[in-house]
Amino acid sequence: MAKVDKIRNELIDKILSIKNRDFLEALDKSITSSSSESDVIELTKEQKIMLEMSEEDIKSGNLISQEAMDKRNMEWLNAM
Repeated sequence: MAKVDKIRNELIDKILSIKNRDFLEALDKSITSSSSESDVIELTKEQKIMLEMSEEDIKSGNLISQEAMDKRNMEWLNAM
């Protein structure tokens, strides 16, 4: 069984054992709101521009490795 299926089935078993109505309603509300919020994310004009700029950087090879970025960040933090 896939890990996600195992987690889902364990959650179902736990939910089935809950008798507290208020807790179940709060859980339902939490699950419902989190799933609907993750469906569509509307980007601002500025965010779209930044993504386009990132795409151009990738196409032109203006990249830096994570290791190099970590080193730059540490140097910047140590200079403060």
